[in-house]
Amino acid sequence: MRALYGLAGLLGFGVLLELVPRLGLISRDYAPPTSDILATLARQFGRGDFWVAVLDTLRTWLLGLVIAVALGVAVGVLIGSVPLLRAATASTIEFLRPIPSVALIPLVVVLQGPTVAATLVLVVYAAFWQVLIQVLAGVADVDPVASDTARSYHLGRLDRVRFLVWPTALPYAVTGVRLAATVALILTITGELVIGSPGLGQEIANARSSGAVPVMYALIVVTGLFGVGANVLTRAAERRVLAWHPSIRTEAPA
Repeated sequence: MRALYGLAGLLGFGVLLELVPRLGLISRDYAPPTSDILATLARQFGRGDFWVAVLDTLRTWLLGLVIAVALGVAVGVLIGSVPLLRAATASTIEFLRPIPSVALIPLVVVLQGPTVAATLVLVVYAAFWQVLIQVLAGVADVDPVASDTARSYHLGRLDRVRFLVWPTALPYAVTGVRLAATVALILTITGELVIGSPGLGQEIANARSSGAVPVMYALIVVTGLFGVGANVLTRAAERRVLAWHPSIRTEAPA
C-alpha cells in the first residue's frame, strides 16, 4: 500500500509537470512537458553513448562506495575499539567531517586533472564519513556488562571484535552504507558535471551547453532513477542482513 501511495504521488508530480508548460505558466524552452521528457528518454535508450555514460557512472559510483565502506568499517572498528585512539582522533574527525566534498574540487583537479580518479576521490571522501561516524557510534554502543563478561572470559581482542563489537555495530554500519550510497551517487554526478569526467554528469553538462533541454531533463530523470534504485536495494539488503535484529523483525509490512 505504501508503494502505491508513492507511485500515485510520482504520477501526480508528472501530471503537474505536464500541465505547467502546456498552460504557459513556464516556457517550454526551460521546462518541457513530461511527455517530451519521456519521449526523449526513450530515444536515449537506443543510443550507444548513453549506455557508455551509464556504465561509467555506475563504475565510479560503485567503486567509490566499496572503497569508502571498506575504509569506514575498518577505521571505525579500529578507532572505536581503542579508547585512547578514539580520544586522540575525535577533534580531527570533527574538523574534517563537515568539510564539503565539492570544496575539494580545485585541489583534486590540480592533483589528478579532469579524470575519473578526481571524481573518485570526492566520492570516497564524502561517503567515508557516513560509514565511519555510524560505525563509531555502533562500537560505542556495546553493552558494558557484555564487554566486562568478555574480559572475564579472557576473550582476545579479535574475538571481542568478532563476537561482541561487530554484532552491535552492524546495524549502525548498514545504516551508514545506505547513507553513503546516496552521498556517493550525488558526488559521482557532481564530479562528472563539474570536473568533466566521463559519465551521466558530463552528458548533462553537454546537453545544457548545447541547448538540448529535453535531453538534459531526460538524463536528470535517469540519475533520479539511480537514486531510487539505490535506496530500494540498500533497504532490501538491510532487511536481509539484519533479519535477526528486533527493529527488522517487528517492522510492519509495507
